[in-house]
Amino acid sequence: MNASSPAMVHWNGRVVPKSEVRVDPDDRGFLFGDGVYEVLRVRRGLPTFVDRHHARLVRSCTGCELAVPFDRAAFEAMARALIAANGIGEGIVYLQVTRGVAPRNHAFPAPGTTPTVYAFAKTVTASDPFAEGGVGVIMLPDERWGRVDMKTINLLPNVLASERAARAGCHEAFLVRDGVVTEASHSNAWAVVDGVIRTHPSGPHILPGVTRSVVLEAAQAAGLPLEQRAFTPAELERASEAFLSGTTVGVTPVVTVDGRSVGDGRPGPVARALADGYARIVEADLAQATAR
Repeated sequence: MNASSPAMVHWNGRVVPKSEVRVDPDDRGFLFGDGVYEVLRVRRGLPTFVDRHHARLVRSCTGCELAVPFDRAAFEAMARALIAANGIGEGIVYLQVTRGVAPRNHAFPAPGTTPTVYAFAKTVTASDPFAEGGVGVIMLPDERWGRVDMKTINLLPNVLASERAARAGCHEAFLVRDGVVTEASHSNAWAVVDGVIRTHPSGPHILPGVTRSVVLEAAQAAGLPLEQRAFTPAELERASEAFLSGTTVGVTPVVTVDGRSVGDGRPGPVARALADGYARIVEADLAQATAR
């Protein structure tokens, strides 16, 4: 997946050249990781699944007791303005909100402290994971905090897991907590065990992925056997398929885990069917976005 750097960004309510942005060293995002973020996929110059992403932004902000910086309409307007300002056809919009600038103190700053709001859009050219034969992952302990259902900027455990996966020549890491796979280092994890699609149920130990929600709908629409039930590493060893889902990866088949083949070591029919179903729902969403 190739990406280009943004030229124009959203900074505290204005679209400005990125070169003009200056982050205050007393910003609580810089000092504490006190903030949340959201990432939208851009397709054919339009932000996708805006309703779902805005709902998750509201949930993350509410859980962290942060002011929500945009209502639904303003959220989409911000994304579209950045897409247009940077001439993005295929890519992403990234939004980050921190609690703002204040003297360093663990407790919240004084009421009325202005949040810091930063967003950018950039071109991302995605490869076809099916044509490329899928990806490999490694298994690692899930060392993240206990509320990963909020999309916070506290991502050091994810960074370390991703680096370990990269050093192993793998795309991602499956994370294990209390004997089950929770999710991957930057996407949701799935497996097909005994003919049933399995993924960890919603709760504090996984991020409620927007793409995950779409894949669940695609599975239900196709009438495929599905359980929101965690799978163990032992069950993964006998799974016929495994795959990832996420805003930047779509549906990506996993063909090896710790160097061992999943199923026959090739992308499987269930992942392909779900990728096709996901694409159809994306097209429906784009049609609605075009009409707005």
